[in-house]
Amino acid sequence: MAACHLFAFDVGATSGRSCIARIDNDTITLQELTRFPNNIVRIDNKYYWDIYYLFEELKNGLKAAAAAGIKIDAIGVDTWGVDFVYLGKDGMLLSQPRAYRDPYTNGIPEEYFKTVAKKEVYDATGIQVMNFNSLYQLYAARKEQSSALEAAADILFMPDALSYLLTGRKVCEYTIASTSQLMNPRTKNFEGKLFDAIPLSTSLMQPIVMPGEIVAYVSESVQKECGIARIPVIAVAGHDTGSAVVAVPTADENFAYLSSGTWSLMGIEVNEPIINEASYTLNFTNEGGVNGTTRFLKNITGMWLIEQCRKEWEAAGDKLSYSEIDRLNETADSFRFLIDPDHLSFANPDSMLRVIREYCENTGQGSPVTQADFIRCIFDSLALKYRKVLESLQSLAPFPIQRLHVIGGGSKNTMLNQMTANAIGMPVVSGPTEATAIGNIMMQAKGIGYVNSLAEIRRIVRNSIKQDTYLPKDTAQWNAAYNRFREIIKYN
Repeated sequence: MAACHLFAFDVGATSGRSCIARIDNDTITLQELTRFPNNIVRIDNKYYWDIYYLFEELKNGLKAAAAAGIKIDAIGVDTWGVDFVYLGKDGMLLSQPRAYRDPYTNGIPEEYFKTVAKKEVYDATGIQVMNFNSLYQLYAARKEQSSALEAAADILFMPDALSYLLTGRKVCEYTIASTSQLMNPRTKNFEGKLFDAIPLSTSLMQPIVMPGEIVAYVSESVQKECGIARIPVIAVAGHDTGSAVVAVPTADENFAYLSSGTWSLMGIEVNEPIINEASYTLNFTNEGGVNGTTRFLKNITGMWLIEQCRKEWEAAGDKLSYSEIDRLNETADSFRFLIDPDHLSFANPDSMLRVIREYCENTGQGSPVTQADFIRCIFDSLALKYRKVLESLQSLAPFPIQRLHVIGGGSKNTMLNQMTANAIGMPVVSGPTEATAIGNIMMQAKGIGYVNSLAEIRRIVRNSIKQDTYLPKDTAQWNAAYNRFREIIKYN
């Protein structure tokens, strides 16, 4: 088959990029066209994303491809999960989308559970209870008497909203819908009783489409503005983690994955949801995957912690590169300070340095002082938290887990990869770094008939990337640190 060129627009919670990929002779060549920050906008103590800015960046990427003379065969969009926009009856956006880090959902799940019990919500959705899930955002918006919600004729999740701006067609892609805690993973439809408790009508939601389906073609106005042809927009795995998992370069099922970025998402790929008393107690989630699979996983706060510290140091006049962070990490004493990365105080503080310091003081560890203290604290704590979550996964998985695949931007951190292998006592395989963009690209390839199966996709990924394997070391030292870590987080 002739080579094809596929355009991926991949937006995370801190940055985004547009990429073009050429697939030829069972290999992928990926080229970044544009990169841009994705900043939360604060207005009157409310937090929003700027979707119009993101759409402009999407068009900028298409213009860059056109300027390079690249004939694009398809387009795919993926973003972070849970957030959404409201459309009026005329199809216009009624407001900017609220950001999931907005504290307006603090305490909302507990209020919602007075109407529908927490266990009943989990049994219906299989989704980890997190206060920013779409279910609780909608409940909070109703409580605020949001004028946008009152006037809404439609709701679109973020990747679907960007596809809508490209094409004019409203759909709801399956993997992004699955992050909302509004969908039943068994029926793959929205759960009416959860809407009734808000109250809202399920008619606000769009028809669900599966990854690999064609949404529509780029509108004439976008074609003209960007200098491109009539190109199909494919519903890829619209949730960025869903796209990343597509690109895990494995030949069997006996693995867990860690999609490492602003968030760390650790899980396994299964054919059926795992919804039982143990998964409920451990607060695991069942999100949609491609080819009818389920991503059984847990959200862990990831590089957000170090990113926020970097911002504070930069504001104080000391801009650290990631290589400098790695160097400082190596100079600090191991396990001197440990935190629970998922403690609520780290969700969106005014000062990350302050709340880390307070956590350590409140748990009797003293106070980190130097940059190296904070950096080592974060990386030690992440590696130990990965072990804790992996142990839970091993107790629930229907197959033996033999290795951990680390994918995404965090897979470039060789020191953290080795620390993770040491902590979990299992081989860690890193790569691809560009997992989300590659997964996005490969589902486009499936949508246009270039590939036929997930196994074929993963074979092509293996052909195209370099993988590094990290074997456990210093296990006795890490076992002792893990026991201390469990004691520290028990009381917070």
